[in-house]
Amino acid sequence: MAITISSQAHAAILAAAAEAATREACGLLLGAGPHIQTAQSTANVHGEPTRHFEIDPGTLIAAHRAARAGGKQLVGYFHSHPNGLARPSATDAASASGDGRIWAIAASGAVTLWRDAPSGFEALSYAIKEG
Repeated sequence: MAITISSQAHAAILAAAAEAATREACGLLLGAGPHIQTAQSTANVHGEPTRHFEIDPGTLIAAHRAARAGGKQLVGYFHSHPNGLARPSATDAASASGDGRIWAIAASGAVTLWRDAPSGFEALSYAIKEG
């Protein structure tokens, strides 16, 4: 299955990472099927935001409710790595649930996508698409 991401969502991930700078940015990936339409930045509520991320639970619950009401589906999550490595860390692996959702990781001006598979993260290729 080919993954696509809107140019707006891709830019939003990079902007959130740049704005957070030395802290980890985080947010939700919303869309339909294999297409990420929107990247919604959320508060990082983790106690150590320079090394970890935790998506604001209220925002996550609201996204699930909106999806159940016919809105965009929650297809995954994004966060940034201020250390410059756009790949899952050991902490990411320990936090992963194996639910098959997409994780986008931004670092050094790049965005990589990963599937949170039961066997661990799998690298995904993607294309940027308008809309």
